Amino acid sequence: MALTVLRRLGQTLFVLVGISVLVFLVFFATPGADPTARIAGRNASPETMARVRVEYGFDRPLPVQYARMMEKLFVTRDLTSYVNRGQKVVPEILEAAPVTLSLVSGAAAIWVVLSVAMGVTAAALRGGWVDRGLMMLGLVGISIPVFWLGQVVNLVTQSRYHDSWLFSWVPGLGYVPLTEDPLGWFRALVLPWLTLAVLFVGIYSRVLRADLVAVQSEDFMRTARAKGLSPARVLLVHGLRTSMITFVSLFGLDFAQLVGGGALLTEVVFGLQGVGRLTYQALSNLDLPLIMATVMYSAVFVVIANAVVDMLYLILDPRVRDGR
Repeated sequence: MALTVLRRLGQTLFVLVGISVLVFLVFFATPGADPTARIAGRNASPETMARVRVEYGFDRPLPVQYARMMEKLFVTRDLTSYVNRGQKVVPEILEAAPVTLSLVSGAAAIWVVLSVAMGVTAAALRGGWVDRGLMMLGLVGISIPVFWLGQVVNLVTQSRYHDSWLFSWVPGLGYVPLTEDPLGWFRALVLPWLTLAVLFVGIYSRVLRADLVAVQSEDFMRTARAKGLSPARVLLVHGLRTSMITFVSLFGLDFAQLVGGGALLTEVVFGLQGVGRLTYQALSNLDLPLIMATVMYSAVFVVIANAVVDMLYLILDPRVRDGR
């Protein structure tokens, strides 16, 4: 098992290096394009162009340029956005990351708990009205666009019924740091959490229910029932563990892409200055250093999430752990 873990970690590092090279080549080594002009921004002065060319090593070979870029991004962290008046890029991302992490982590906790409860209940009562009702509810959640749901939530809680006893506790749009006011942090994020979680509750509950139903005919499930174990124990102890493999795979990918900027619509609707909104602003302004930094930030999260999922496979599925 230790050898498997080390091999997966080595693959993760290899993939991260490959992604960094690919991102660098796309942004800074495209034939016919001057990366100096891209970084300096529109209508940059000749002095700024010369400073950027020397600072980033664009007058030197590509390997030196790549090494200089990675050094600025990961070591010295002084990658500069000339479009945004010389502001450092990495501190901007580090400032936005806690907002997105808070949003996605809370929503993930909600959708995991609710989807497991709905999926297990539907599988245990499959074919009945409870099963059909829960799956229909999940389908409704999948069908609702997150930006529309967020706007409806804001209309109800921020405008029309904000002064009622039911929603008077709801603060204005924006983010409150956890370290400054834990209760304010919770109040500011509870509605964005629920809004973002609705879609994933529907998807995950249906996937888990399908896997639990499919696993009922497996040999190990029949053996557990033959031993006289209660239906609840057979389903929760033996069936759920195996069925969670697909669940964990989806969770790792979805969580990573949301943390990497996929929660843009939720951040915009609720006025949260997260990584998704930062990436959108960078694309709107053609801020190349900030775009590259956010792309690398997203790639790191996706690759790390895949590595964590692989490690969880070793726990959930003995066949993976034994190399079969």
